[in-house]
Amino acid sequence: MLEPRLILVNLLIKLGVAAALSSALVRSKEFKSLIFREQRETRHKIYLAFWMAIPIALGVWIRFSAKSFLAGDLSLETALLLGVVGGRLSGGLGGALISLPAAMHGEWAAMPLNVLAGIIAGQLRRVAPEQEDIWSFSPFIDLTLYRMIRRNLPRPRVFDWQVAFFVTIVGLRFLQTEIWHFWPNSIFSLESPGLWANHGTLNGYLVESAIYLTAVMVVGTELKIFNSVRIQIKLEEQERLLLQARMAALQNQINPHFLFNTLNSISSLVRFDPDTAREMILKLATILRRLLHSTDSFVPLREEVEFIDNYLDIEVVRFGREKLKVVKDLDPASLEAMVPSMLLQPLVENCIKHGLAPQVEGGSITLRSRLIESRLVVEVEDDGVGMGSAQELGQAQGLGGMGIGMANVAERLKVLYGDAAQMMIENREGGGTLIRLRLPILPNPEELMTTSAIAPAPFGKSLRKAE
Repeated sequence: MLEPRLILVNLLIKLGVAAALSSALVRSKEFKSLIFREQRETRHKIYLAFWMAIPIALGVWIRFSAKSFLAGDLSLETALLLGVVGGRLSGGLGGALISLPAAMHGEWAAMPLNVLAGIIAGQLRRVAPEQEDIWSFSPFIDLTLYRMIRRNLPRPRVFDWQVAFFVTIVGLRFLQTEIWHFWPNSIFSLESPGLWANHGTLNGYLVESAIYLTAVMVVGTELKIFNSVRIQIKLEEQERLLLQARMAALQNQINPHFLFNTLNSISSLVRFDPDTAREMILKLATILRRLLHSTDSFVPLREEVEFIDNYLDIEVVRFGREKLKVVKDLDPASLEAMVPSMLLQPLVENCIKHGLAPQVEGGSITLRSRLIESRLVVEVEDDGVGMGSAQELGQAQGLGGMGIGMANVAERLKVLYGDAAQMMIENREGGGTLIRLRLPILPNPEELMTTSAIAPAPFGKSLRKAE
């Protein structure tokens, strides 16, 4: 039996060990997938029990090897934690695994107590009105009682889960004390000498209270650490869903004037050139099918170029083959680079609408792509009327007054790449406008859109590291 001062020191160390261990566990992706899984199969419950029980069993073994390190024994608290987080199977199995070193050294009462603790905590998990009650458990009973009173004011309830779990921890810790009192060698327990002496002292009662409070604090602290990571994951998941919804909205935008003008062109061709009208309908159907059914955020540049071919074929028919020419200067190596889906169509549409349409004689559009220093450079150039004044060009660089298409592209690049991508617009000598995109080449860009760890702010940072 230790002196009160040594007991208090061990209790403090015990809290530190619990916090350090739980913080280390939640760094593992596999452990997080197990503990924060909404529905667990039997194998998941077994894996969770092993994940948490093995480090604690090692701490129990160290207690026997290093007689002075008593704070490493978190058997009862971990069994309770496993039960309330993973259920009765995880709690019972974990309690048995944790107790193996103690049972091998003659502490026969440790295993039944820890298994019982895990099963009782698992049963408490089942009767919890809401799963959030588990994660919001507080070791401070005064706050728990205050919340209970507030909850029960509008709708009185006899059973309060938070108080029930608190009482369960204290009750099982008391049972451990009683077992140690009657059979000291059957179980390990930090106990105050003053409480059980013939003349109990105030210090003894205070130390004993600290022992009980520490048991509650260990469970509550580990739950708080797990819950903080859980909340972070939920926030990142919400950011990911928001980003995907934002990208879907931007990706599915298409200028209604394009559809209106195309349908008018088809209507005018139906009578005197039905074959061309049929061809335009097929190409328009291909475009709409791509817009409606494409779920990929990134596609090879080759697919984007094929999509632009269908789009330009329609525009050529509308404007006339003699008024709209298309020139391609595409590096074959660049065609396999991954780019955001529906990236080029707004740029080409902008060149036709603002550059070539005002010219009576029409003009040409040139598409270029090449790889330069681990970056993909894509250029869309026209020989139309150009941007005009320097002020108008400055507005285009800021994407003010350029319409929804160019603003769409700029917004998507900002969301996806942060500062790692560049979009430049400049006048060409002799008329015309050049739009140049410089994009980083990513090995697996789709993973960035599907993992729960992405968010708009860090997204650009991750791309800058990948350059």
